[in-house]
Amino acid sequence: ELKLGELLHDKLFGLFEAMSAIEMMDPKMDAGMIGNQVNRKVLNFEQAIKDGTIKIKDLTSPELVGIMDTCFCCLITWLEGHSLAQTVFTCLYIHNPDFIEDPAMKAFALGILKICDIAREKVNKAAVFEEEDFQSMTYGFKMANSVTDLRVTGMLKDVEEDMQRRVKSTRSRQGEERDPEVELEHQQCLAVFSRVKFTRVLLTVLIAFTKKEMSAVAEAQKLMTQAADLLSAIHNSLHHGVQAQNDTTKGDHPIMMGFEPLVNQRLLPPTFPRYAKIIKREEMVNYFSKLIDRIKTVCEVVNLTNLHCILDFFCEFSEQSPCVLSRSLLQATPFYFQTTFLVDNKKVFGTHLMQDMVKDALRSFVSPPVLSPKCCLYNNHQAKDYIDSFVTHCVRPFCSLIQIHGHNRARQRDKLGHILEEFATLQDEAEKVDAALHSMLLKQEPQRQHLACLGTWVLYHNLRIMIQYLLSGFELELYSMHEYYYIYW
Repeated sequence: ELKLGELLHDKLFGLFEAMSAIEMMDPKMDAGMIGNQVNRKVLNFEQAIKDGTIKIKDLTSPELVGIMDTCFCCLITWLEGHSLAQTVFTCLYIHNPDFIEDPAMKAFALGILKICDIAREKVNKAAVFEEEDFQSMTYGFKMANSVTDLRVTGMLKDVEEDMQRRVKSTRSRQGEERDPEVELEHQQCLAVFSRVKFTRVLLTVLIAFTKKEMSAVAEAQKLMTQAADLLSAIHNSLHHGVQAQNDTTKGDHPIMMGFEPLVNQRLLPPTFPRYAKIIKREEMVNYFSKLIDRIKTVCEVVNLTNLHCILDFFCEFSEQSPCVLSRSLLQATPFYFQTTFLVDNKKVFGTHLMQDMVKDALRSFVSPPVLSPKCCLYNNHQAKDYIDSFVTHCVRPFCSLIQIHGHNRARQRDKLGHILEEFATLQDEAEKVDAALHSMLLKQEPQRQHLACLGTWVLYHNLRIMIQYLLSGFELELYSMHEYYYIYW
């Protein structure tokens, strides 16, 4: 017998079940609810072709522009943390590009698949994403693995050249009276051309980030400048594309030829996937513009050779709250770290040993006698063993610190708290090595000392991490008013 205000707590009904009950049938939290809002028949790609509701050849320029723009919007929505099934693969053309006869649409579909595949590989390799950042599941879809990257860029280049010929043939000539229809065709061809070229450039940039040569940096920077120039043309021609119809999904999903938001509903997991709202076309251009700027910034890291400068670069880049793709490119770029986070071969830019960078950082910060060629300890085998052992133990914590700055701001705070333990252990070791080197130095050069050299350097980084941890609480608005007294005390 329950009294008024009492609740019965069953042992099988925990927090997970309670949250599921809240999410269930809420249109904003339960993606399954979208299926109850429409009355139309949901067709897959093959069924839509048989039914004649989708064109696979002779697509008009407005249709191509509309489909391409909506695909870009889906791509960005995926990069913002939604699933491929609810975003990119709502475009039926992406399901099987082999069925497409229109060369422009086929090349574009393959290009989008390749961009998704390389982006997914980069993000997975960098391993600086959480479940709220990125979803890498492909739901069994083919990512155009049967076609090489070179072949896809070649197909896009062929379409680009074909569209460029059409743009030139419809261009106004001096002294001629301009036909409005020809002018419209010219603008529409230019719109398709700029989108196909942008896709090729974006794909080529991602391919460049897989190369091991340092020349890939200059190539990526040059391509990013091209991509930025194309964005203004894309923005000015958004109105040329076929617009999505509004239906009962409140315009959150595009309803137009080639797109079916419910086609993958049965592929979604039994838990409640987030409701995906596809971004608007104007927002898409703005997002790409910021992404290009971030990738340009990522390329600048190769100009840095000092460990302290590299750490500062990662901190400053992280403060901008960049997207998961740009964070991952900075972390896992082969021309920056030969392998992810130097774990395997401990080399920066594929050439500099991480141990050497730590020694250079020590020299520039505190210039310990043991690292000075003029000091008697420089060629002492026991002293070298001490310092080499210490520097080797520094590699892992500093690589971890660099990796932490690749995570989103909220997750960084948790991880900074954990890495402080590693740096505390390093602090103890630094003080022991300092004491050992000091006693050795006193025996040979009584007037010199080696106290607190390594320890001061590690303490500096310890304090930096502590300050960062404390300030992140303000940024994330974690502190209550009464806690300010403890913080400022």
